[in-house]
Amino acid sequence: MTRKRSATTSNPAAVLGTRALNRATLERQLLLRRSPMSAVDAVGHLLGLQAQNVKPPYYALAARLDGFTPEALSRPMADREVVRIVTMRSTIHTHTAHDALTLRPLVQPARDRELTQFRQGLTGVDLDRLAALARDLVEAEPRTMKQLRQELLKEWPDADPGALAVAARCKLPLVQIPPRGLWGRSGQVTLTTAEHWLGRPAEPSPTTPDETVLRYLAAFGPASVKDMQTWAGLTRLREAFERLRPRLLTFRDESGTELFDLPDAPRPHPGTPAPPRFLPEYDNLLLSHADRTRVVPPEFRGRGWQGNTAYRTLLVDGSLAGLWRLDEDALVIEPFGRLGSGQREEVAAEGERMLKVMHPQTAYEYDIRFGTVRG
Repeated sequence: MTRKRSATTSNPAAVLGTRALNRATLERQLLLRRSPMSAVDAVGHLLGLQAQNVKPPYYALAARLDGFTPEALSRPMADREVVRIVTMRSTIHTHTAHDALTLRPLVQPARDRELTQFRQGLTGVDLDRLAALARDLVEAEPRTMKQLRQELLKEWPDADPGALAVAARCKLPLVQIPPRGLWGRSGQVTLTTAEHWLGRPAEPSPTTPDETVLRYLAAFGPASVKDMQTWAGLTRLREAFERLRPRLLTFRDESGTELFDLPDAPRPHPGTPAPPRFLPEYDNLLLSHADRTRVVPPEFRGRGWQGNTAYRTLLVDGSLAGLWRLDEDALVIEPFGRLGSGQREEVAAEGERMLKVMHPQTAYEYDIRFGTVRG
């Protein structure tokens, strides 16, 4: 399908304002209009979904896809088309099988750096031997982290148990196997290697991250080098962007930061309407840029999370505008500021839609209430 080219100029000196960046990012994040993509294709396009908890990937896709049902993600997870695995920023993501085997090697240097934080608890531990032993254990039988720690302690009784577990997670691409991650099911975290679960080897670490740079821009651009480094938890990506520069367009944001983009990527008019969206906690839209002002107004910086706790967030006119939660009998919407009557109606309608998608059997049992952000 041929995309309609934006009227935005491709002059390298062109400045993209905050609203232009917002609309471009929303379009690529499938949040400006819902996409007919399958759940698996959307997970691939978005380079994974934050999945620290079980439910967020489902709510993330409900906000982005036309015709989505929880089963559309739960079924491919059971069928091993998507998996839960630690990748970017040392956090659990839901990835396609392909990306689990390719993105994890790409971010391995970051996992190696993470491991140095635990070196005092690993005195005398041969990390290569630990990785080989842990692999044998989880491939012989999927293990909980507690079971894995207990087995590793037999080999290194003087080591810190927590550090041994972190070492196994950092050294190996461990996936959480179902029923963990399935909608409406419960299950403790049980681990095996991605290669064992998916029945094929991980691809070797790429010599260059160029392909991932292009995919990142397709999902999050226009973006700076620092933006992508924030998303990936990696450093030293400047060389890749410089190699790709002849294939890319360049812009500046309002602070003068250089931004890169794909020539044929959509950059909608800044005046394009952006409907309300209910996002889960830790949604990648809010975490994948060094400069988050394209979606987080400066006055609301830090309002979407507190410490290590993230909240479910509300977008209004494309930007962070409040929080939401599901109480026992109500969807409670807590705007940060005053919403106009038209905006309240749109937000309520979107909330009703979300409830019907995610909780079709009980959607009509929920009231929709507007409140004030607590604290």
